[in-house]
Amino acid sequence: MKKALFLSLFSGLLLTLAFPNYNLWISAWFGFVPLFFAIRNKSAWKAFLFSYFAGIIFWVGIIYWLIHVTLPGTVVLILYLAIYFGIFGLIFSTIDYRLSTIDPLLFISSLWVLLEYIRSHLFTGFPWALLGYSQYLALPVIQIVDITGVWGVSFLIMTVNMTIYSLIVKKRLYLLPVLCIVFVLSYGYIKIYRAQSPKPKTKTKISVIQANIPQELKWDPAAQEYILDKYEHLTEAASFDQPDLIIWPEASIPGIVGEDATSLQDTLDLSKEIKVPLLIGAVTRDNDEYFNSALLIKPSGEIAGRYDKLHLVPFGEYIPLKKFLPFLETIVPIGDITAGKEYTVFKAQSSKLKAQSKFSVLICFEDLFPELSREFVKKGADFMINITNDAWYKKTSAPYQHLQASVFRAVENRVFLARSANTGVSVFISPDGKIISRVRDKFGRDIFIGGYATQEIAMQKPSFTFYTRYGDFFPGICLLFVMYGIISLFKKGQ
Repeated sequence: MKKALFLSLFSGLLLTLAFPNYNLWISAWFGFVPLFFAIRNKSAWKAFLFSYFAGIIFWVGIIYWLIHVTLPGTVVLILYLAIYFGIFGLIFSTIDYRLSTIDPLLFISSLWVLLEYIRSHLFTGFPWALLGYSQYLALPVIQIVDITGVWGVSFLIMTVNMTIYSLIVKKRLYLLPVLCIVFVLSYGYIKIYRAQSPKPKTKTKISVIQANIPQELKWDPAAQEYILDKYEHLTEAASFDQPDLIIWPEASIPGIVGEDATSLQDTLDLSKEIKVPLLIGAVTRDNDEYFNSALLIKPSGEIAGRYDKLHLVPFGEYIPLKKFLPFLETIVPIGDITAGKEYTVFKAQSSKLKAQSKFSVLICFEDLFPELSREFVKKGADFMINITNDAWYKKTSAPYQHLQASVFRAVENRVFLARSANTGVSVFISPDGKIISRVRDKFGRDIFIGGYATQEIAMQKPSFTFYTRYGDFFPGICLLFVMYGIISLFKKGQ
């Protein structure tokens, strides 16, 4: 019992180390092996409990920062997310090596991908810290996501874990994982090399603003002047770089557009003064509905367009089944935001740029949902922008974990992605997933500091990747492998 508990604990810690702020991405490739030994030859119930325990350790190490928003909500979420580990361990112990030859490898790896996919969609979805995200700094590995999405990387990592386990237990080395790794790395290096090859491109220059407004001040009426002054100062400084677009973070305008005209008018005047388009985050009101929005302001000081956030944060921006679950308002701080309905593609043109730049915006954690960025790109976006506010979570690993998702969205669709975050991390990501620049201070710090960064990016119309066109086909293939494994077990039991 003690040995199994220790191995489960060790697995949870190894997997945690693969993610920010540790970034020991290599540990993900063998992080499940101790858990496999912990649940080997155990009853289904014990396998569930040991795996559930490993899941709790992992999720405590990953989303500990959520306690800055809600302690009860954090506990509930951890206990829920660990269930997926428990189910995985239960099924693993049930089939283990009763499947023939290569089947266990494909079955278990496919099972993990399916569980991640379900977690990413069930109850509006929580696709945070997917196993594949641990590799966001391993650029050759993640290039394959323009075909498979992040699911292909998760599958490969689990396949290697299973191979190591098989090598130790059965002294058998499967050829499939070796071939997969060779293919993935070859594909990755080719893609990176091609990305570095000079090509004629239309360029656009973008500045991202990171104002570093403390969360406790954002909605304080007495702080409105201070907030606007800070944004104006940074924006005016960025304008000397002569950008074609300046981006402010999520909900950067103090007050509510539609109720408070002063803050918006000051911002309109600023855009007119510097003669540069501004993209700003704002809470807007239409009639009796509130939206988490992005507004594009022309250099003439007029609003050119608005995007309302499509995928809201459950229990943060709205209450699912509000009529039936009113008590939840006592557990977490909940807003009353209405979801948008349109996939907006903005068009901006500065006075010195002949070509229009076409882009779309992902607000807050919308960059976690690949179907959104895919749809924006299919509708004509040449590059993507993520505006967010991670100030809630203090100086923790949260903003870096959030950044991981943006890297994958860029590679999946082969587009540049600019990211403006209130307290960081504000970066520019190239189509091959490389973070090419970021907002830093003189000490190299990139969160909870104020500043701006300007970067010239390619603005050509991208050719759609396989993943952009066809989306999440890979989990469908994994479902077929799982179904085949279940059928095989059923036949053997007859």
